[in-house]
Amino acid sequence: MIYVLTSGQDLRTMLPFILSWLVAITIALTVHEFAHAKRADMAGDATPRGHGRVSLNPLDHYDPVGTTMILLFGIGWGKPVPVNPVNFNHPRRDSIAVAAWGAGANIITAVIAGLPIRFGIAGDYTMPLGIIVGINLLLAFFNLLPVGPLDGAAVVMGLLPLPAAKRFAEFSARWGWILLMLIIITPPLRNILIWLPVGLLGSLIMGRPLPF
Repeated sequence: MIYVLTSGQDLRTMLPFILSWLVAITIALTVHEFAHAKRADMAGDATPRGHGRVSLNPLDHYDPVGTTMILLFGIGWGKPVPVNPVNFNHPRRDSIAVAAWGAGANIITAVIAGLPIRFGIAGDYTMPLGIIVGINLLLAFFNLLPVGPLDGAAVVMGLLPLPAAKRFAEFSARWGWILLMLIIITPPLRNILIWLPVGLLGSLIMGRPLPF
């Protein structure tokens, strides 16, 4: 949003892109956080339901700081879903599933949005649907990075043997944010780890490159 407002481009011309961007972010964040909450609820943890997070209402997942940063700067976070792994039926297995379901929901959403483009029936909705595909894939692959507070780190911890998982958790707690920021601010790392898989899968889903 900040880029659009400071780019000098005519806002009326950019309005369809801006609205598509806002809708795409709203959908991507909502399905991502809902999937975390739903999977935790299925695993026996009532914590997300008690906080009203097993919901597809975007307002239930809006974080005043993180979500606003996404809208303005293109990077931020949704409202974290509170979970208590102690309540899980199978703590390690369910912890992996809860962490992975967010990205999985985004990928499924991207496929659903991309199919009309793939089969040439999207018409005037090609651009907004393409943005929905791209934003969902971007959120999915970003969160799958095995660093810091991201879902990918939780997946790795769940897959590792307990001693190794403990060491990884300590390493991630100490260095995770630094590694994450390094990826974000370093174009080659960002392009290889995030944009390359996003672009490849987006093109595979839609049969054409992403619109941004």
